[in-house]
Amino acid sequence: MKKPTAKIREEIARLQEQLKQAETRDAERIGRIALRAGIGEIEIEEADLLSAFEEVASRFRGETKPAQGRKPATTPPNGTGEAACQSAEA
Repeated sequence: MKKPTAKIREEIARLQEQLKQAETRDAERIGRIALRAGIGEIEIEEADLLSAFEEVASRFRGETKPAQGRKPATTPPNGTGEAACQSAEA
């Protein structure tokens, strides 16, 4: 049986609100950790900080980020054989 479009829209709105709340919790958690680490006291451009966070995220996902001018590694450092250099937004 098909759902009516109004019911689907309600479900989407509910899920969007849940996503917003989850993102807020994540942001608060990461913000607290960053402050404890002293990030708030460092004068750094937002783009540079974002780049550093992306590198950390890649490291903990087991991805490798090639140095400029180098080809990506075929196997990530954890040796699982999964594809390397996946996008940080994936």
